[in-house]
Amino acid sequence: MARETDTARSTESGLPIEPVYGPGALDGWDPAEKLGEPGAYPFTRGVYPSMYTGRPWTMRQYAGFGTAVESNARYQQLIANGTMGLSVAFDLPTQMGHDSDAKISSGEVGKVGVAIDSVDDMKVLFGNIPLDKVSTSMTINAPAALLLLMYQLVGEEQGVPADQLTGTIQNDVLKEYIARGTYIFPPKPSLRLIADIFKYCRTEIPKWNTISISGYHMAEAGASPAQEIAFTLADGIEYVRTAVAAGMDVDDFAPRLSFFFVSRTTILEEVAKFRAARRIWARVMRDEFGAKNPKSQMLRFHTQTAGVQLTAQQPEVNLVRVAIQGLAAVLGGTQSLHTNSFDEAIALPTDKSARLALRTQQVLAYETDVTATVDPFAGSYVVETMTDEVEALALDLMRKVEDLGGAVNAIEHGFQKGEIERSAYRIALEQDAGERVVVGMNRFQLDEEDPYDPLRVDPAIEAQQAARLATLRSTRDQGAVDTALAALQKAAQGTDNVLYPMKDALRARATVGEVCNALREVWGTYVPTDAF
Repeated sequence: MARETDTARSTESGLPIEPVYGPGALDGWDPAEKLGEPGAYPFTRGVYPSMYTGRPWTMRQYAGFGTAVESNARYQQLIANGTMGLSVAFDLPTQMGHDSDAKISSGEVGKVGVAIDSVDDMKVLFGNIPLDKVSTSMTINAPAALLLLMYQLVGEEQGVPADQLTGTIQNDVLKEYIARGTYIFPPKPSLRLIADIFKYCRTEIPKWNTISISGYHMAEAGASPAQEIAFTLADGIEYVRTAVAAGMDVDDFAPRLSFFFVSRTTILEEVAKFRAARRIWARVMRDEFGAKNPKSQMLRFHTQTAGVQLTAQQPEVNLVRVAIQGLAAVLGGTQSLHTNSFDEAIALPTDKSARLALRTQQVLAYETDVTATVDPFAGSYVVETMTDEVEALALDLMRKVEDLGGAVNAIEHGFQKGEIERSAYRIALEQDAGERVVVGMNRFQLDEEDPYDPLRVDPAIEAQQAARLATLRSTRDQGAVDTALAALQKAAQGTDNVLYPMKDALRARATVGEVCNALREVWGTYVPTDAF
């Protein structure tokens, strides 16, 4: 009778996992070509020579809810507990370019992130936080330019020069069309806006990472690891082509590109995925775009542990999942990491659960030995084999995207969305059948769950934000706002960089909704096609 451990297994990308790996798996394998040295092309072993032996990754905890006052208090707590960088979660109205008092925003204000309507909210959000001392990441896409300019304006009011601001805007609208849905404008004007951001930051905010090309949200929608990196890198290629077509030299902007991936509980495949992604990107940048600067060839990335793998059942078990996922990200060579809180499948994290999530990273960094050596899995038969296999699957998917005319055309055909939906359906069927075990959900359940008191957002904040907006509109110089918005629309109709008039409008206290509505009138809004 076969033992349970003899059952054949496969990776999330559908690759078979062999019971034993040995030298034969790497026959004909050239270490010089596949690996190189840490910090050198093709960066399989990491983007820096010393990796974590000199300093750990950036511990950047994602947070934001309710009002700017509440989120600022959470940031202060995280900083006091040792976080190295802030990561801002915005509510859905902000992400979709609507003001808190808009009819469409009803019921969503402050729910999944902080409500930001104007520069005044941004000032409160970063009150008593010196912007020349922290690195800030903002998970914002379609209106990314607005939030970046608000951050710059707050810095100016703090007396911080723009060339001292460091951080990242996600600014990855293509994945919104594929997996997440918080788009505003159609693809072409969205890409034009991204190119304008690249140009603006090169001159005005040179240390800022202008885009974080995201596979995380594709993975949350059900993408396999191979799909995650394939479609993310295909989006990256589209952004690089857009910038080059706008007249920029690849080495002038590519060093500021960054990426954002998920880290699942499947440690071996995740490590292989990260290594394969670095290798593919290095070759694309060198061979297709002729990038000469090694920094242009590096795939630098932030990682978040897998929210989609958290369970509302027995939520304390998520502490174990997050620790494993964080370890996978570290072994894979991430540059920064957010570890989810154990209660996020139920509600927003409490102060205690957010602190525990940060402490998980600190244990990995300071109590384990994984930071004592660069690339601990280099030369592993199983990891090197899996890296090659994931790379081959990803390259095949990227070729299919190219055959459809590139990422934008493939999106319009519904290709990426369809592939991800099929993967998500397969995983759901496996979980329903018990073939894919989820502890506490389809095996090892409890008859009765322990009670849990979640953090809840006060619904009164919607009225509070509406009152703040009413005060703002009654006290600002409306003529200056109207003039600035008209200048923004004129730039949007032509070829001038829209960020300069946009900044003038925001300085005059135009709101997020007003700025986005001005651009909607010129560029229109995106209506998705169904996946085939």
